[in-house]
Amino acid sequence: MIELLGWVPLFPFLGFLILILAGERLSKPLIAWVGVGSVAASALLAALIGAEFLNGTMQPYRLVLGVWMEVDDLSIPFGFYLDALTVTMLFVVTGVGFLIHVYAAGFMDDDPGYARFFAYINLFVSAMLVLVLADNLVLLYLGWEGVGLGSYLLIGFWYEDPNNGYAARKAFVMTRVGDTALLVGLFLLFTQLHTFDIQLLMLRATSQWTSGSLLPVAAAALLLGGALGKSAQLPLQSWLPDAMAGPTPVSALIHAATMVTAGVYLIARTHALFIMAPSVQFAVAGIGATTLLMAGCSALVQTDIKRILAYSTISQIGYMFLALGVGAWSSAIFHLLTHAFFKALLFLAAGAVIFCFHHEHNIFKMGGLRKAMPLAFWSFMIGSAALSALPFTSGFYSKHEILLAVFDASPGLWAAGCLGAIITGIYSFRLIFVVFFGRKCPVTKARVGWQMSVPLILLGALALLGGTLKIPLDSVFPVLFNHDHTFDLVSVVTALAPFVGLLIAVLFYLTHTFSAQRLAGSGLANQMRIFCFNGWGIDALYGALVVRPFKSIAKLNKNDAVDGIYVAIALLSRVGCSRVSASQTGRIRWYASSVALGAVVIIAIGWLS
Repeated sequence: MIELLGWVPLFPFLGFLILILAGERLSKPLIAWVGVGSVAASALLAALIGAEFLNGTMQPYRLVLGVWMEVDDLSIPFGFYLDALTVTMLFVVTGVGFLIHVYAAGFMDDDPGYARFFAYINLFVSAMLVLVLADNLVLLYLGWEGVGLGSYLLIGFWYEDPNNGYAARKAFVMTRVGDTALLVGLFLLFTQLHTFDIQLLMLRATSQWTSGSLLPVAAAALLLGGALGKSAQLPLQSWLPDAMAGPTPVSALIHAATMVTAGVYLIARTHALFIMAPSVQFAVAGIGATTLLMAGCSALVQTDIKRILAYSTISQIGYMFLALGVGAWSSAIFHLLTHAFFKALLFLAAGAVIFCFHHEHNIFKMGGLRKAMPLAFWSFMIGSAALSALPFTSGFYSKHEILLAVFDASPGLWAAGCLGAIITGIYSFRLIFVVFFGRKCPVTKARVGWQMSVPLILLGALALLGGTLKIPLDSVFPVLFNHDHTFDLVSVVTALAPFVGLLIAVLFYLTHTFSAQRLAGSGLANQMRIFCFNGWGIDALYGALVVRPFKSIAKLNKNDAVDGIYVAIALLSRVGCSRVSASQTGRIRWYASSVALGAVVIIAIGWLS
């Protein structure tokens, strides 16, 4: 079965080809069968391959697909590489991706671009699978750019609205900044280590380079730049909230199972390089801690239900970066796995609420939906409990493990992580108390179809029980931590942090013991609220430093000075041609005289010299 690994990304790619070429001529049920069925086939095959791998020796398996280049004795093959890390990512991308596809079949049923939507989303899944399966950095980069293309197409899917097109371009351009850094890093690694094969590359790096020297630091920093863009971490995080312009299933797929996890996967896959660059690895932890706090504060004051979840994603990816930065590689991937479950659940539950409110996003125009939409309510309760890391949920096991590992490395970063857990508890249950409790608001629909209900039920079960699905990664990563915090103060404080956030949310948004509006209405607090609401002014800063200067330069150069150079060259060529052509008179005597005169001049020059 494992020999069929190449078909895992091929199934959704074939679905993309069918839908993009013939989708307009197919009926909606057939479109759904192709779009959802291709990912279902991929998920089933990935499950069988994963089961065979985990029940066997768990030795890495390499499938050679072909040869990039073969010249004399130089041969550069490419293929797929399967190990415990790859299996984890396959389960996330295909499993959660399949449930999102099923949900999308119902959510997008009335959309005129039904076939185009499934074509784009299948391409997106296929590219992500190529990224995680690649055995070399060139193939990984191909999948990396394919994910970028897919995100652009999906975020701007409703392109009739100019704002959606702007959000798509913003995501594309900001992630290209990181992609450029990644590409330079690939060139650096190849020129110094003479291979793109990831496993061989890591082996040569550890044997040929000295830890902390310039080359590993530069290479790791460039790879980190690429990871920051795709995973929406400071300073390249502001594209992700605007990516909510896409349909809700797209938001769920980008935030839970695919694009934003690509940066985490890249760092984890090249962890040997980051171990050799301690300063860069510490920067990963610092960026993660800073980002999780900034994004958490922004989520506290948002009013759009999807933007709250978007900032929550940025914050949770920050926890993964924090774990990677202290060397808790397995904990980071474990949180990536559980986050996929509860974040997909939250986004799809939010989509159900939006669907029943006729695409209303403002949480303060909702309320009292606890009884009208029980499935969405319990989905949010389970998802928010896991997001906040309340005990006995999947998020508790992964986030608790991260924070204990962080304490062993840096108590200061642990304190930042605990503060982030408190903030997470506040904004998660603020959303629930505002939307599902309080004043009752009428809904246009109270029920959703089975295509939207079944994925919510299954993801709810995974969000609760997913902590038991941890795949052992000891064969991939070194074991650096052996936690012994079972009943000590650190473990207790870590476990209690989300309860503090929950209590604050109860006092402000359920019992109304304190007034959030009154607290935020004072001068300084209001300014802070606006500041956090606008994403800490990152977009305004980039607008002032990059966007407006670039537009001014473009306006001054509207006639394109560079083109002027080529116009001048063409003009000189035409003038020169006209002068030379004037000498072509067709008179033989004139030609003979010119040749004789030229010969005399050349002889004279030779004689005089």
